[in-house]
Amino acid sequence: MREAAPSVGERLRSAAAELADASTTARLDVELLMAAALGVSRNDLILRAMRDAAPPEFELLLARRIAHEPVAYIVGETEFYGLNLAVTPAVLIPRADSETLIEAARSACNAPPARILDLGTGSGALLLAALSMFPQSRGTGIDRSSDALAVARANGERTGLASRAEWLPGDWTQPRWADALGTFDLVLANPPYVESDAALDRMVADHEPHEALFAGPDGMDDYRLLVPALPALLAIGGVAIVEIGSAQGRGVSALAHAAGLSARIHCDLGQRERAVEMRRA
Repeated sequence: MREAAPSVGERLRSAAAELADASTTARLDVELLMAAALGVSRNDLILRAMRDAAPPEFELLLARRIAHEPVAYIVGETEFYGLNLAVTPAVLIPRADSETLIEAARSACNAPPARILDLGTGSGALLLAALSMFPQSRGTGIDRSSDALAVARANGERTGLASRAEWLPGDWTQPRWADALGTFDLVLANPPYVESDAALDRMVADHEPHEALFAGPDGMDDYRLLVPALPALLAIGGVAIVEIGSAQGRGVSALAHAAGLSARIHCDLGQRERAVEMRRA
């Protein structure tokens, strides 16, 4: 006699144990994967589906997670600053720590910015979060990856913010890359800042785009290109806010001062240095 399939609740318990060695958030991960396999929200999974039969599609998703693939890539979406965003392996997965830049922008902007620029936009997370916070603003996101720009453009539509956002190819490693952009009241950037020999979790190292992670032996290569370009991109009274690694505040601040900019460091919720706010001194 054929054995009955386990219930959703039973399979979640056993799957969390199977995943424990590969994830520190095993229970949350398997709930998100099960919800994706069932085509329901996590809330609906917990409230309404725990006694249903576990779907066979879940097993493939679980196998991918056990192989250290990030949940966001498996299910194709993640949340950032209250926005549900699509993600693919062409873009970094937005982290909650990056919301520090949006909160810094909230406090730094004396008036809602008319024009916002997001340098290296990836999924579009920073620009779209800023546009959701400043409903009168318009924004531009640039990225050198056409695949990333496609994800950002789709997220503009997904969030209902497409009418206030434009997405342009741009590469700050090339000469005169910023000439046609104009000036902005708020400039945001989450550039690559990981040291080239840094030991990363397999979930990051094996799956996220290396061109968006690594920035030379000290992780500062992209800041050395970006920060000197900021004064020409800032409108009068404008502010730039860039994400940093936790040990890079002093180095990025020194680059800001050399470019004629003031520098103020913002910490994330874990009290790690996470962003540098810059203005014309």
